[in-house]
Amino acid sequence: SFIGYAAGFPLLIKSQFPGINPLAYAWLGPLVGAVVRPFGGWLADKLGGARVTLWNFVVMAVAVVGVIQFLPHAGEGGNFAGFFVCFLVLFLTTGIGNGSTFRMIPVIFLTEAMQGVDKFDTAAVAAATKEGNTLGAATLGFTAAIAAYGGFFIPKSYGSSIALTGGPDFALWTFAGFYVLCIAVTWWYYARKHAEMPC
Repeated sequence: SFIGYAAGFPLLIKSQFPGINPLAYAWLGPLVGAVVRPFGGWLADKLGGARVTLWNFVVMAVAVVGVIQFLPHAGEGGNFAGFFVCFLVLFLTTGIGNGSTFRMIPVIFLTEAMQGVDKFDTAAVAAATKEGNTLGAATLGFTAAIAAYGGFFIPKSYGSSIALTGGPDFALWTFAGFYVLCIAVTWWYYARKHAEMPC
């Protein structure tokens, strides 16, 4: 979401608010997301990665709905200030979620590798730790590669939605639906009581 929103934000401003210069505002969102990312990791350390990620997805879904409400519809209405604030919240959550998700991944793989290992067997603990760290690092790399695809997918979704329906609403509702799915997955596997892999 972070890379995709950063890439698509200027396009969305230009297409939906033609009287606004996108260059005057588009840089602020990625800046907010990048600056707050370490805070997401720190917050995940304090409160738990799953909890932070879960609530972060909730705020992301709400922020996307807010963006939709402030867009012009059929060339009428629209409120740039509301749109911009909701998008800044969205960028804030992409940064926090980035930090919390990247905190969850190593914990998940290390926990999984340590299952069934005798904690008093130094060699077994060392081997499991190495395996968990290796798998976690590989998954972080894979995750970063998938994240980079957002730089293509999100702007393309805007463009396709505008071409097919006259506005970006369909793409944005799809993103909101995706975040709802992420809420369900995060809650079920990581955040609920007796979750399969609490973290």
